Amino acid sequence: MEIFRVNGGARLVGDVYVSGAKNSSLKLMAVALLATGKTVIRSVPDIVDVTIMSELLRRLGCEVEYDANTEIVTITVPESITHRADYDLVRRMRASIAVLGPLIARTGEADVALPGGDNIGSRGLDMHIAGLERMGCSVTSEHGYLVVHAPAGGLVGTHVYLDFPSVGATETLLMAGVLANGTTVIDNAAREPEIVDICTMLVEMGAHIDGIGSSMLTVTGVDVLHPVDHTTVPDRIVAGTWAVAAAITQGEIAIHNARVNNLSLVLEKITAAGAQVTEIADGISISMDRRPTAVDIVTLPYPGFPTDLQPQFIAMNAIAEGSALVTENLFEARFRFVQELSRLGAEVRTDGHHALVRGRTKLSSAPVESTDIRAGAGLVLAALVADGETTVHGIEHIDRGYVKFEEQLRRLGADITRDVIADLV
Repeated sequence: MEIFRVNGGARLVGDVYVSGAKNSSLKLMAVALLATGKTVIRSVPDIVDVTIMSELLRRLGCEVEYDANTEIVTITVPESITHRADYDLVRRMRASIAVLGPLIARTGEADVALPGGDNIGSRGLDMHIAGLERMGCSVTSEHGYLVVHAPAGGLVGTHVYLDFPSVGATETLLMAGVLANGTTVIDNAAREPEIVDICTMLVEMGAHIDGIGSSMLTVTGVDVLHPVDHTTVPDRIVAGTWAVAAAITQGEIAIHNARVNNLSLVLEKITAAGAQVTEIADGISISMDRRPTAVDIVTLPYPGFPTDLQPQFIAMNAIAEGSALVTENLFEARFRFVQELSRLGAEVRTDGHHALVRGRTKLSSAPVESTDIRAGAGLVLAALVADGETTVHGIEHIDRGYVKFEEQLRRLGADITRDVIADLV
């Protein structure tokens, strides 16, 4: 298995380029299913999840080509596609559920493996299911698959109120609604920039969507959509990770292809920590000339503070001056990474969905294990300011969200290498 070896102490200085958003590009690839013909999506990051989604689309009958050098994916969708998303792919990437809406809209049925062991009624899929049922679908769970059938006359536009502004449920209902009969209203919809990106591509394809960027989306169904050439929105989570990297190492990083308006609250927190934030022609520059000041964080749906940047900010708070309270309102499992961070000497106490972080002057190296994409990024950032060599295990998670993470860090001056070690059983 592969690990990162990180020797702390380097001040990161230089330039980085942010690719398209992982949380958008994977969904845009699913959107391509809605139109017969050749769709081109640009600025698609060279990450493992793109490979998985490409294979999933191929099994559905599409031709998929990806050029890692140009970051362009070309998807050729036939007149007739299959409707089964197999478990061996869906279990590896939860974003595979994004094909649910397009498959129902195009074929009238879908057999999609339940991701991550979810069952009907679980927090992960209950809003998807309730919305589809309101559009006339029958939904059952059979042998680990979500089996959905649209009514004989096609999906029916309806009014759906989401109990929570779920990104996944908003995406499913949006992609189903664009080819439905009549008008679908998604009330309390997610407002993330990635949702706006999906809406933008759908409108380019010929969809009728009002309220883009707001909490109420009105989707008027059309008979047919056409393929397009679309560029993915920049990844705000990757940009935010680089911002923390500059702050935690007291460095200076110019982050190119970053949209300031999608990072407003994150940049406010970075500024409160003591960093200087400067807008540049195509992004932002972050510089820090002292030890960070601890900052409180409360995660909320967009435009609130993103949960995907919570581990990185806990890592920064771990070596900051003072103490900070971090409140996680979306995913309680995010705090699992705190135990690994504590192995580096961080002082973090958790109580329910709160974590109290007391800053220390330094961290010390130790072997740590990444349990998810953002936890892995947070551990690498902490390792950059720890004494000695830290080995980060489970880096396959990091590879799912960051393009050649260690190579970019090395170009900024970090002492980090990827190594292969024996996997002891």
